[in-house]
Amino acid sequence: MKFFKYFEYAYLVFALLFFFESYRIWGESESRGYLCIFLGFVAAFMYFFKRRFRKKLEERTKR
Repeated sequence: MKFFKYFEYAYLVFALLFFFESYRIWGESESRGYLCIFLGFVAAFMYFFKRRFRKKLEERTKR
């Protein structure tokens, strides 16, 4: 189960990278900036979704 925790944090890293990339390229191409912001929010959502799912699974296997 510890293996899945690493994937959760990978989603956070990708979210931060997408937000940083959107900040970096905003002046060049606004549309690509919006795309990176969207992907950053998707990655952050996936982090919280996977975390909640893993905790529910751990709770279910404890019983």
